[in-house]
Amino acid sequence: MAHTLRLPQIDLAAVVSQQHPSIDLRVHTYDNSTRNFLKALTSYKNRAITTISDRRKHQASEKKKVVERTQAVESETNQCKLKEIDLVAQLEREKEERKDAELSVAAFKRQLAALRDKIASVDADIEQYRVLTQNLRREKNKERSTLSSHASHVSPESKSCEQRLACAIEGVEKDRLLVRFFRIDPSDLEREASFVIDIATQNFKVITSSPHLPSMAILVSNLNESRDIYTFIRDVRAAYKLLLDSSTE
Repeated sequence: MAHTLRLPQIDLAAVVSQQHPSIDLRVHTYDNSTRNFLKALTSYKNRAITTISDRRKHQASEKKKVVERTQAVESETNQCKLKEIDLVAQLEREKEERKDAELSVAAFKRQLAALRDKIASVDADIEQYRVLTQNLRREKNKERSTLSSHASHVSPESKSCEQRLACAIEGVEKDRLLVRFFRIDPSDLEREASFVIDIATQNFKVITSSPHLPSMAILVSNLNESRDIYTFIRDVRAAYKLLLDSSTE
């Protein structure tokens, strides 16, 4: 409750009747009241200034926070926009990659279909070759059986011819023939003469001969000119016979 200063009641008649009339204005009280008022006013002013200053600081701080939040939101918004741009670009790349992948898959499917067709064709060819091989094997077995049957009849005749001709011809290696002559030396009927001839190339070659025949090179040259191997074998036998007859004498 506010304090109210009550003014004293002045009795003017009493004051006038005094020898030295005077009125006590209570200046001291007034001064104290004025000083208190000014002090209160100054205090109020200081509190108001402090309050205003605090409010300004608070507002500045709040403004700074709002600005910082605004900047943060703008920065985050910009980052989101950049991320959105990156995502859009990534989506476009993924679309292109997906398109390329679909094209590759389609190409691989076509290649797979072509390979399957080729495999089916190869399987058919293999089956055809298998049947052909089986047929050839049966024919070969039949021919072998036939040859074996003929050989059983020919072998005695072949031995008889070898004994009559005193000459035997047999294969020793691929494209090489061993020719043996019997009863070539009248003084030693068990003695043999032989040579191995290579018929793999156009020009015949004598690989080895036993015993050594000096005229073999000439006989081979004549063979390559005439291409008559039977005459060559007969001439070689005659040359061996002449050589062994001469050595006996």
